[in-house]
Amino acid sequence: MATPFPAESPPSVSAWAPLRHRVFRSLWLGALGSNIALWVQNAVGSWDMTTLADAPIYVALLQTMSGAPVLLVGLPAAAFADLFDRRGLLVGFAAWMAAVSLVLAALSFTGALGPAALLAATFALGLGAALSAPLWQSVLPSQVAASELASAVTLGGVAVNLARAVGPALGGVGVALLGSGAVYAFNACLFTLVVVQVLRWRPERERPPQSPERVVGAIVAGLRFAGHAPVLRAVIARAGAFIVCGSALWALLPVIARRELHMSPLRFGALLGCVGAGALLGAAVMPRLRARWGPDRLTLAASLAYAATMLALGFVRSEALLYLSMLATGVAWISIMSSLNVAAASAAPGWVHARALGLYLLVFQGGLALGSLAWGSLAGLLGPPRTLAIAAAGVALGALVTVRWRLGDARREAFASWSAWPEPVVLGADLDHEAGPVLIVRRHRVPAAHRAEFLRLCQALEHLRRRDGAREWSLYEDLADPDLFVETFTLASWSEHLRQHARAVVADQSLLTRLAALAEDAGVTHLVDARALAAARARAPQ
Repeated sequence: MATPFPAESPPSVSAWAPLRHRVFRSLWLGALGSNIALWVQNAVGSWDMTTLADAPIYVALLQTMSGAPVLLVGLPAAAFADLFDRRGLLVGFAAWMAAVSLVLAALSFTGALGPAALLAATFALGLGAALSAPLWQSVLPSQVAASELASAVTLGGVAVNLARAVGPALGGVGVALLGSGAVYAFNACLFTLVVVQVLRWRPERERPPQSPERVVGAIVAGLRFAGHAPVLRAVIARAGAFIVCGSALWALLPVIARRELHMSPLRFGALLGCVGAGALLGAAVMPRLRARWGPDRLTLAASLAYAATMLALGFVRSEALLYLSMLATGVAWISIMSSLNVAAASAAPGWVHARALGLYLLVFQGGLALGSLAWGSLAGLLGPPRTLAIAAAGVALGALVTVRWRLGDARREAFASWSAWPEPVVLGADLDHEAGPVLIVRRHRVPAAHRAEFLRLCQALEHLRRRDGAREWSLYEDLADPDLFVETFTLASWSEHLRQHARAVVADQSLLTRLAALAEDAGVTHLVDARALAAARARAPQ
């Protein structure tokens, strides 16, 4: 009997191997600096809010304000990363966050910082982070070979979790010695250094496509791809099931530290630092764990461990045990994040890579924002310990329910481009590439002995066509010629059909080869809406 998690034993690559590449190392340091600044802000902002406001909901709202922008700009940000100059975007967003940090510093120095201003500034920083996240997620793995992808993605998580260790400690020491204003000014300097680090990157300029995608069309194409990509759907489902309840730990940790444990800023920073230290420990052993267990077993075990640490935070009041618990939280967190990130990074070809990552981040960060708001509100009614117990049960239940959504099928090399069809022949040079809709008619001659297998494989063919841009798809049988099947599908424009030709990947080769062995290609016809063509010709200069 098959097990839900088939054994996998890919060769393990050192967790630190990608750092040997100069470009990866430079960009990774930029990502690290950006994340340190964000975690300094997270820790100091949470600490300031416990002073500025009494209700736990205000502290939880900081998490919401930090994550809410991804709900507003997550999809456009993912499209930007696929369509525009990633280097310029990263520089612009880091400069924006430097400016927001300077405003925070000025408000803090002058005593004008209140709850509303702190929430607004946190939202503004979250906006920059939401716009930057798909860029960092797509840029870093693209600098290494396929064999180092898992390690590169894990190191991306290490940048976040090392920042989680260093940032709160810096924030705690800074607040204790110099005050919040000086720490916010330090953040502005860090974001400025990120700008400098990214400017050192000199990526090769790619030739722009003949008919580039527009932002709205790119978003629609990304959503269509996600709807027909099983591994990406698995990533999104498991990320949502985990973070909606898992967000309770981050929402209530500052409340428990300040209100129930009466921690100083330095001790609170040390508590968060244990999470980062655990993440570093987890990253060091991640290649061996992933090679031995596979991503599905690893994610399940880490989710159950994370739920246990949530219970410890809710009911254990020994600081020493809590430090150990937060160390385990870091190991579990990086294990879950690494598995999900690697699967998301491997589940999409280059043309939609950043959009796939953006959709995953939209679900994850959106769940973090909305979950924090919900758990903060519930804590005001039930208290943090009971709230964390309910959330821990939700994390465990979600992990068990979503085991059927497998992560282990993603392989980045399977999503390399593959030339499946020749370019369509068009008579005349006056075709407007934006003319549409377009109807493609393909004819397949199928012997009676192959009919059942052909029809079965056409179910997968429909997903492939829709994934790559088709809006409608149908398969017809000719009543006068039973061996003749006619496949039709429509696209928005001729340029979208040309992009569809470029979207075939190596993973499609097996299906298309099997279909070709069952059926003889009886020809293809390309049809464009006649009225759209006539209007385009009328607009063309004579």
